[in-house]
Amino acid sequence: MTVQHIALVALFVGLGIACNEGGDARTSANGAETDGGETDQPDDGADDGVDDTGTGSTDEDDDGLEFDPAPAVLPRLTTRQYRNSVEALLGEALPPLNVEPDTNPYLFYSIGATTTTLSELGVQMYEEAAETAATAVFDDATRRAELVGCTPATPGDSCVSEFISSFGRRAYRRPLTSVEFERWTGIATDLAEGDPWQGLRMAVSGMLQSPNFLYRVELGEPDPEDPTMLRYTGYEMASRLSFLLWNVAPDDELLDAAQAGDLMTTEGLTAHVERMLDGPEARTAVQDFFGQYFDLGRLNGLTRDPTTYPLFSSSLPESMRNEIRLLVDDFVFRRDEDIRKIFSTRTTFVNDDLAELYGVTAPGATAISFVAVELPEDGPRAGMLTSAAFLAMNAHETENSPTLRGKYIRERVLCQPVPPPPDDVDTTIPPDTGEGTTLRERLEAHRENPECAACHAFIDPPGFLFEHFDPIGVYRTEDNGYPIDASGELDGVVLDGAADLAALLGEDPRVGRCVAIQLFRHANGRLEQDGELTAIADIDDRFSARGYRFRELLIELVTHDAFRTVGLPQ
Repeated sequence: MTVQHIALVALFVGLGIACNEGGDARTSANGAETDGGETDQPDDGADDGVDDTGTGSTDEDDDGLEFDPAPAVLPRLTTRQYRNSVEALLGEALPPLNVEPDTNPYLFYSIGATTTTLSELGVQMYEEAAETAATAVFDDATRRAELVGCTPATPGDSCVSEFISSFGRRAYRRPLTSVEFERWTGIATDLAEGDPWQGLRMAVSGMLQSPNFLYRVELGEPDPEDPTMLRYTGYEMASRLSFLLWNVAPDDELLDAAQAGDLMTTEGLTAHVERMLDGPEARTAVQDFFGQYFDLGRLNGLTRDPTTYPLFSSSLPESMRNEIRLLVDDFVFRRDEDIRKIFSTRTTFVNDDLAELYGVTAPGATAISFVAVELPEDGPRAGMLTSAAFLAMNAHETENSPTLRGKYIRERVLCQPVPPPPDDVDTTIPPDTGEGTTLRERLEAHRENPECAACHAFIDPPGFLFEHFDPIGVYRTEDNGYPIDASGELDGVVLDGAADLAALLGEDPRVGRCVAIQLFRHANGRLEQDGELTAIADIDDRFSARGYRFRELLIELVTHDAFRTVGLPQ
């Protein structure tokens, strides 16, 4: 059975097909594979950036456009969603479940889940993971009894059929069809070899390899109020909510709400979103979103020469990451404040390593204990863009990169696409010849190339604002023995240093709109289409009216038609 079933799964996933085992197959929107791993991929170090935020314009005039939702995509569970969902079904303390790693085109794993094709090896890995998980539970008499909830006397008895029905509902995130129920009870009976537990183990292993578990089949149904539109069903909404807010399959309370029709109303959706946002799982899911949005995966493997940078240690990158995580948690959950202020706040969180790097006093801070500190109001440091994490991620091993720092501002903070350099252009910065030039002067010379000038004129000026901070974020006053010029500008606004930029971004409506755009992409597993720009503008308006509070943005998004409807197949 297992080999035949896996062959079936391989056929479906290899072709990008989702099948409900009752014969209803639909084609996905799978595209070309992208290289990647479980963590965000590091920048290749080239100073000329590529657009990793999408190709659609986000500053167009949306007036006169009608909302036209894009057709359905078919996301595979991300590695975190897969592990969380298996544990939710079978219990924690499972052996390692190794599956094909995620990819993150356009920043997010959720987009990789809709655009990457599963390899033949990936199918085999799902088979092995399912067998490993099912065996770990059913070889343990206590665990299998807790899972099944009754003791089967014979293969296929009422205990078996009741478990197949309840387990299938949670695994498939909807009730099993009659064909599916008959298939899985038949497998549990026919392959039991006289041992009902053995039959159940085979059925559970098979369900965990099913496309209906591995993929989120969210195709919609005709909207009774507008037959030209499709709306997501209650069960599909339960999945969309749960994977967005908790990174796991929906719990019984959500599935019951779907069955009762509660998730088809704005009031019902709002009530469940608020319930879920109060759970610890929401904190983790929000951190996952911001970790990908801010590109914190690039801290993995970050190194610097401790001879040149004596404040650098092997533990410093993780300290950098934790500072940003604490800032996110503070703004989203503790204070529930304007998320734009994360770019201008004078409050941050440090351990003893970061306190020394920032030159601040932090009573109570240790190597593992972080404390809140207030940065000087007249100091050069404010917001996450002067954090060691941002500054180190956007620098080279031995020197700064105004280009990388400016590119980050354009793409991730303002959602302004940066075109890639022409293939035949040398993106290498002229080396330091020892003639007493600063990095800024060498970059200015680099920009004399007409093919580079337009792009660098767009991304370098905001990047120069960070020149007072070295490649690990330590404040400095000289570069190569010469006083630093940290002046710059952003779209015609002349600025002097990073603190000026922080104050500007903390009030900039484009920052709030960019957060809304990135959440839309993350939630839908794809880039926005032209017909959705008017919906994004509406979500942004509601976000603004609620003080740019991220929790409110989540509620506004999931109750909006942009999250509840899907386009007709093309």
